[in-house]
Amino acid sequence: MSTLSLILVAVPTVVLACQAGGWAARRVGQPPVIGEIAVGILLGPSLLGWLAPDVQRLLLPPAALPVTSVLGNIALLVFLFLIGLELDLPSLRANRRAVASVAAGSVLLPLTLGTALALAMYPYLAPPGVQRPPFVLFIAAALSITAFPVLARILADRGLATTRLGTFALACAAADDALAWCLLIAVTSLATAASPLDAATALVLTVALIAALATARPLVKRILERAARASDDLVTVLAVAGLLLAAWTTDRIGVHPAIGAFLFGATLPRGVLALERSAARLQHVIVPVLLPLFFVDIGLRTDLAALPAGQWGWAALVLAVAVIGKLVGAGGAARLAGCDWRWSALVGTLMNCRGITEIVVLGIGLELGVISTDLFTIMVLMAVVTTAATTPLLDRLTRGAPDLTAPAPADAPLIMLPKTPGKSR
Repeated sequence: MSTLSLILVAVPTVVLACQAGGWAARRVGQPPVIGEIAVGILLGPSLLGWLAPDVQRLLLPPAALPVTSVLGNIALLVFLFLIGLELDLPSLRANRRAVASVAAGSVLLPLTLGTALALAMYPYLAPPGVQRPPFVLFIAAALSITAFPVLARILADRGLATTRLGTFALACAAADDALAWCLLIAVTSLATAASPLDAATALVLTVALIAALATARPLVKRILERAARASDDLVTVLAVAGLLLAAWTTDRIGVHPAIGAFLFGATLPRGVLALERSAARLQHVIVPVLLPLFFVDIGLRTDLAALPAGQWGWAALVLAVAVIGKLVGAGGAARLAGCDWRWSALVGTLMNCRGITEIVVLGIGLELGVISTDLFTIMVLMAVVTTAATTPLLDRLTRGAPDLTAPAPADAPLIMLPKTPGKSR
């Protein structure tokens, strides 16, 4: 049977299964991505490959997997481009001190705890030949991630996206993600470089790329507006070509291609309607059709059944550190900024959502060889659990608090914090 024939079976199998998983997740009040990630894991050796390996080989033939992996990774680049495009950095100016405090707390405490945890794990879970610094920095950075797009979806599904809580949480998540991706750039540079000089060179070249993309924004905006007068299709082609070339550039620099796609989206000019329509088309086609192939690629490398019994203790410790780092780091920072206890607990809960962004980062780490397959499985499990816990905790904490679930007044500031009684603004 030809490779094309095998792909014609594998792709619809994955897409339909992930759609079913997303539907099931929605039915129980979870974001669809939880069901899609779970299906990707279940199609791998954790369940299907364990119970019915012949069926798995029939639905996901080994000869088709290299092609489906490439398609899934292209969809991943588009997805990260869309994440970058969704980051509304100007919104961080409102209540920027509170946003900066929460974002810093949401990153710094997980970084500190993650560093201590990684130092303890290094002798037991680090892949052979991996140096201590990149391993420790990667674990620390991975534990500081917040999934901006999944958080936005959860808040929208709960009708909280336009509330004071929703706008504040999204601003904090955007700042958190910006900091975390900066850390990831440094980690990937260090992990792929042959020497400290090579790592420094990669960092300098990445910063130069960011500066070039930011400087070119006015020119890019004029090009996109001129292309929009011809057709939206041309804008879509230019956007896709740009993100792929940016990904190629960071790959050549020595940083993962995913970072280039993200940076390209984050630095594109805002306010171009044709670009927004093109992004919506990519979101509605590439993400539901091809991104599930990335989930399955991750699932094939996640084997819960093969995780040694002695490492489940590490899994519990990773989960505990991940939850404590975000709840105390973000929630404590919100409390210090003058917010009441319920608001602070909600902020900590929302910033604990990791979702697909964490899965993407872990995939990068596994591809670079910074983390082992067992540790990858442990971290994926942590990402799924923390994301799945977000919605029920959010519902419980907002119950009986109509002031939190009511939309902000039209004339209110974009981000407006509730203060603890007795504290001055």
